[in-house]
Amino acid sequence: MHTKTFVAAAVGLGLLTLSACGSTDTKGSADTKTVTLVSHDSWAASKNVIADFEKQSGYKVRVLKDGDAGQAVNKAVLTKDNPQGDVFFGVDNTLLSRALDNGLFQPYAAKGLGQVDPAFQLDAAKHRVTPVDHGDICVNYDKGYFTEHKLKPPRTFADLAEPKYKNLLVTENAATSSPGLGFLLGSAASYGDKGWEGYWKKLKANGVKVVDGWEQAYYQEFSGSSEGKKAGGDRPLVVSYASSPPAEVIYAKKKPQTAPTGVADGTCFRQVEFAGLLNHAKNPEGGKAFLDFLLSKQFQQDMPLNMFVYPVIKDAKVPAEFTEYGPAARDPQTMAPEKIAANRDQWVSSWTSLVLK
Repeated sequence: MHTKTFVAAAVGLGLLTLSACGSTDTKGSADTKTVTLVSHDSWAASKNVIADFEKQSGYKVRVLKDGDAGQAVNKAVLTKDNPQGDVFFGVDNTLLSRALDNGLFQPYAAKGLGQVDPAFQLDAAKHRVTPVDHGDICVNYDKGYFTEHKLKPPRTFADLAEPKYKNLLVTENAATSSPGLGFLLGSAASYGDKGWEGYWKKLKANGVKVVDGWEQAYYQEFSGSSEGKKAGGDRPLVVSYASSPPAEVIYAKKKPQTAPTGVADGTCFRQVEFAGLLNHAKNPEGGKAFLDFLLSKQFQQDMPLNMFVYPVIKDAKVPAEFTEYGPAARDPQTMAPEKIAANRDQWVSSWTSLVLK
């Protein structure tokens, strides 16, 4: 999606080398001994965890990364009658209806669903998708900037439109970026169907800057990130994730005492990612085994420091760095998938006309 996730940030900082999870290939599963996972580019898991699955299940894992979340979902829809793999990971609640309405997945109730919070089970009646992780899209702020300028950082959507924050915010294009779309949906959830456009008029008048994607916003425009500082970024507010501050700490060359960035916790939108067994999968039994694995305690506890997202099963432990530097939002905005489906395309079109033209 994001991505949606902060693995991209770690790679951008040049301080994390992602281990290959099986092999990456452009072919679907050619035999029943291989499970092919199709995902967005931010998929990551520890080598030993994948090796354990392969040993215990008897299946070899092949991973096909297919761009950002929107691109990957669209390609999966176009190839649904002859899918590239067996399991798709990375469709989130902002794009879920697109996948389900196009019949991308076949039903399967994964083992371990009983440990998943019902709030994350957005297709509980049909089990076409399995919740795997969750995170929060939130405005991040550069602590140093606000200390230097003796200015309190914003906390809410409304704060961002105040004159004292003029020309400070950079966000991603809602038409091309998962966090950009999530921020738009968060504002719509906060201000309602009739109020969000007026809010964005205020943001535009207050100098909000829009760029194509998260990497450009965070690495080039945001003054609070390690890479943003190097690039001369001058925007101390950026739409990113609640898990961005711990990543800045974990992958810093010299670990700071506190995170250099903070989260405006009144600007968050909850994002849930899912995986599903693709229709016409060549190895459906292997795909089911892999979905079970995604809800295993081993994978769920391995996931946070690989993809910088939170687990969905109740007894999975969250790394101490998350608790200290990037706790999940206390009261994020949410929106029912049905409402997103009914309004997403029109909202994005209206947003584009209003903000970009």
